[in-house]
Amino acid sequence: MREYEEVFTALLMRQGLPRMTARVPTSLFVTDAGSLTAAELVRRLDVSPASVSKAIAFLGSQGLIRRERDERRRERYLVDDDVWYQSVIAAARANAEIAQTAREGVGVLGAGRPAAGRLENIARFVDSVGESIARAAEQARDILCSTSGTAPDGTAPPSGPGTG
Repeated sequence: MREYEEVFTALLMRQGLPRMTARVPTSLFVTDAGSLTAAELVRRLDVSPASVSKAIAFLGSQGLIRRERDERRRERYLVDDDVWYQSVIAAARANAEIAQTAREGVGVLGAGRPAAGRLENIARFVDSVGESIARAAEQARDILCSTSGTAPDGTAPPSGPGTG
C-alpha cells in the first residue's frame, strides 16, 4: 500500500504539487472513509501539524479538497467525487485563456506576419483541444459518482443495451 501511495504522490508531484501537498490527497484517495482529520493526517504522514495545515490550506484554495464537520464537531478533510471533473474543467478554462491571449497577440503583431500566424494556430489548436476536453468531462462526469467500476464479485458490471 505504501508503495502505491508513493507512486500516486509522485504522479501528483509531476502535475505540479509539492511533495507534502501531494501526500494529503493521496492519503484521502486511498482511505475507505475518503476523509481524515488533521490529527489523522499528521499521524498517517508522520509530519507536523503545521505541514498538514499548510497543505490543507493550499488544496482547499484550489478546490481540491473540502472540509466538513463530523458528528463530534471535528473538521474532516475529504476529496469530493467531483474533484477530477473540476480539475479537468479548470484545465479547459486555462486553455481558453491561452487561446484568448494568443489571439490578442495576433492583433498586437498584425495579421499576415509569420508570428501572428503562429499565434493564431496556437489559439485554434488550444481552443479545439480545450473544447474537446470540456465536452468529454461533461459526458463522463457520472462515472465519478458511481460507487464502483466492478461488481461485488470483482467482475465488470454488465454493459450494453438495457443495462444502464
